[in-house]
Amino acid sequence: MSSIIRPEWVKKRVLIVVKTYPNPSMQYQETVCTAGITDNGNWIRLYPVTYRHLPYDQQYKKYDWIELKTRRRTKDYRIESHTPDIDSIKVVGNCSTKNKWAERKEIVLPLVKKSLEEIISLYDSKGVSLGIFKPKEILDFYWKEDDQHWSPKHEAVLNEIRLFGSTPKRLEKIPWQFRYKFMCNDPRCSGHDLSIIDWEIYQAYRKWRYQYDRCTLMQKIKEQWLGKICSPNRDTYFIVGNKFRTKSFMVLGVFYPPK
Repeated sequence: MSSIIRPEWVKKRVLIVVKTYPNPSMQYQETVCTAGITDNGNWIRLYPVTYRHLPYDQQYKKYDWIELKTRRRTKDYRIESHTPDIDSIKVVGNCSTKNKWAERKEIVLPLVKKSLEEIISLYDSKGVSLGIFKPKEILDFYWKEDDQHWSPKHEAVLNEIRLFGSTPKRLEKIPWQFRYKFMCNDPRCSGHDLSIIDWEIYQAYRKWRYQYDRCTLMQKIKEQWLGKICSPNRDTYFIVGNKFRTKSFMVLGVFYPPK
């Protein structure tokens, strides 16, 4: 019987640019999708990462540089996907916002594509599933109700964690989706309506709900993610990606250096 040959572990240096809100996982209990850019200028997806279970000194923030060992996820057709060796994660620096984000722009902007249509085309032809582009026009930011509770299977997983594991707090289900409507600078574009799943927007919701009534809370979130992040004073780009076995893309994060 032939044995399965797995790719070797390779040490990498990665600038973290995306960290999504955690989701329950039947296989990994709870995971966060992390995406970044390697020091040789390529996108990389790190999955699975049980982020909230990491020791504090390994809990990287966005635009931290980390060093770790990874290997290619051979069953994932998305070319950027790698499995991280969790124990090897080491935070080694941070990419600053000085000089209008000059250091960050030097790393991020060379990866900019023309449009979401171009990224989807690359996905179809080459398995590219992470990308960044500048929308031609951001039409709206809005919210709509989502499921109030995790699915029964995911509830069972979270209950197991509480019984047999350790976690800071039970993972909360946010009962809202936050979404952008926008147009691309591409003749193929007929408009897009994408959810944003950045950890920061859900953390803002969790924090501000104790300070404001629901109407004011949602307006505060819109003011931040549309009025400020997408203001004329910012050079706004969307970082997008998709889930395993689905072609639908989501906004994973926003890159918005000052002009």
